[in-house]
Amino acid sequence: MKKFLKIVGWILLALFNAFSVWGALFLFQKGFYELSVTFFVLIVLIDYFIFNRKSYPFRYMIPAMILLFILVLYPIIFTIKTAFTNYGTGHIMTRQEVVDRLLTDPVYTYVPKDAKEYKYEVFVRFDGIEPTEDFKLLVITQNGEEYVMGDIKSVRMQAGQMLLGEADLEDVSTYDLIREDGKIIAIIEDGKTYNYFYSPEDPDTALNEVFFKSKIGFPILSKVEIIDLEGNRLSMRFSDDGTLRLKSIRHLYRLSLAEVIEKGKNVIKTVLVNDITNKPLLEENGTFYDFDESGEKVPIMGYISYVGSTNFVKIFTDPTISGPFTKIFLWNFTYAALSVLFTFAIGLSFALVLNNSALKGRSVYRTLLIIPWAIPAFISVLIWRNGFFNETYGIINKFIVNGILNKESIQWMTNPFWAKVAVLVVNTWLGFPYMMTVSLGALQSIPDELYEAASIDGASRYQSFWKITFPLLMTTVAPLLVGSFAFNFNNFVNIYLLTGGGPAIPNTSTPAGATDILISYTYKLAFEAGRGQDFGFASAISILIFFIVAGISFVNFRISGSFEEVNR
Repeated sequence: MKKFLKIVGWILLALFNAFSVWGALFLFQKGFYELSVTFFVLIVLIDYFIFNRKSYPFRYMIPAMILLFILVLYPIIFTIKTAFTNYGTGHIMTRQEVVDRLLTDPVYTYVPKDAKEYKYEVFVRFDGIEPTEDFKLLVITQNGEEYVMGDIKSVRMQAGQMLLGEADLEDVSTYDLIREDGKIIAIIEDGKTYNYFYSPEDPDTALNEVFFKSKIGFPILSKVEIIDLEGNRLSMRFSDDGTLRLKSIRHLYRLSLAEVIEKGKNVIKTVLVNDITNKPLLEENGTFYDFDESGEKVPIMGYISYVGSTNFVKIFTDPTISGPFTKIFLWNFTYAALSVLFTFAIGLSFALVLNNSALKGRSVYRTLLIIPWAIPAFISVLIWRNGFFNETYGIINKFIVNGILNKESIQWMTNPFWAKVAVLVVNTWLGFPYMMTVSLGALQSIPDELYEAASIDGASRYQSFWKITFPLLMTTVAPLLVGSFAFNFNNFVNIYLLTGGGPAIPNTSTPAGATDILISYTYKLAFEAGRGQDFGFASAISILIFFIVAGISFVNFRISGSFEEVNR
């Protein structure tokens, strides 16, 4: 039995290695080089731990190691790589993908002056009396010759959808036909009958035009290039009367050799050339540019390219970015520091009160005071936003500011100062129960003998607090305070749900808000920027956040060590 299980284990390991190597090679071929290398390193380490007897204990770490590599190390590597690129809206694809698209995409085609126009008739298969999308296309040349469009072959796919297809014309004699008065009324293939349905030349079929355009013309035929016997490429194009016509087309761009200047030298290289103007496209900063009639360059399509330290440099040199970034950076520190200060001060105050054994009903008070921590944060934030801080019918404005004080409503969400106040109030409400719980636990660990000795020596309550309670309390709480600072420094949820980072900071080219912190600002840049997504710039800011949080962690260790000396 043991030998059988051992054989099964080796077979499973061999299958795992084979599948992993295939997956790594597949990722490498698709251009995911970092993830591919991560897979290869992971495979080598796993095999080493299994085959090497000395590394036997590490076998139990394999599941954790897989998660570490895939969910931690690879995202870090990918973020660092992205920070040095222009990856974002308009620069999503690689250069090769952009070139392929410019050469093959039906969007980049045109109808030449000497274009041929062929007549066509559409035949569809019916399900009862309802037409289906299963069709045959009869093409009639200018000489009256009849051909049937063959099967469509996909040339370019994206996300499972066909971007470009090709089809050849086949002799009509290879199909079974039903004619009436010399006109084809049905095409039969493999036992399927396709009945005459639509032709732009036949007014009797005008009622079927909508179905043809919506189900066949636009979703299918507009992406197909039909190749005739002479090698001409035919495609559906709109005519002046609004109908789709079958015309010969040419691709707007082609590859050609041209003399260009690179680093001050004339070199011969393969470039994209406009087939109409015979001018090569300009390639600059990860973007292909064409030229209009006046000679002005027009952006066509961009690709992911290496931009060096540009994303980092513009954080500090571009006034429209550095100004808002500095404000956000300073507010981020202020927000995190004040959040820790307020939550700790209120939490410690409640803890000191609840730690008094003479207080009756302490368990009830503890339960009530811990409720804000027990309720999910997003629910509390939305209640505060809509119930308290709503400028029109919120409780604070309607009943207190307008009703009792008879003042104008406070602009909680549109005034930068009051928006920051609202953020701090909500964060304090959500955070003080945690600080109260931590402080209460730390207070109960302080020996009563110390207070008795201090009382005998004549120390007041004030002196006992600052000489005994606070130093011993900080031994436990100080690292948690620094950890709380790091948490609030990246506390995305509260900011995003309460104010969305707003109100907006004026005179900036990025979506920066007065209550934005760095992490919410990064999120906006990556996913909500009005001028498009900018993953490269967002990744650069993420790296800065990483170093800031790393610095906070370093301070955490230093502070932890300094307060541990109190007990020595």
